[in-house]
Amino acid sequence: MSSRTCPDWPLLMELAPDLQFKHYTVGEAKLPAEALMLVKDMTMSALAICCDLDHHVFYAKHTEPSVGEALRSTHWYELAEWAARGPSAA
Repeated sequence: MSSRTCPDWPLLMELAPDLQFKHYTVGEAKLPAEALMLVKDMTMSALAICCDLDHHVFYAKHTEPSVGEALRSTHWYELAEWAARGPSAA
């Protein structure tokens, strides 16, 4: 387990055992440009996201709300949506 691993990992493993959620700054995560354009008034190094980068799934509880809202208009999923309707539901 790395220092970036989300402290809620036991709960997250129950909800999505195939995903590994870690904490990043938005700048480190290299999010889609269409989402970044919607995030205003903050630097990318000051905004936090908790996500699985490989599967494009974020955990809203530990993600800056403005970032989560911006990601909802992209190919990214919020964890609850991913569990209910995403590739894992198939």
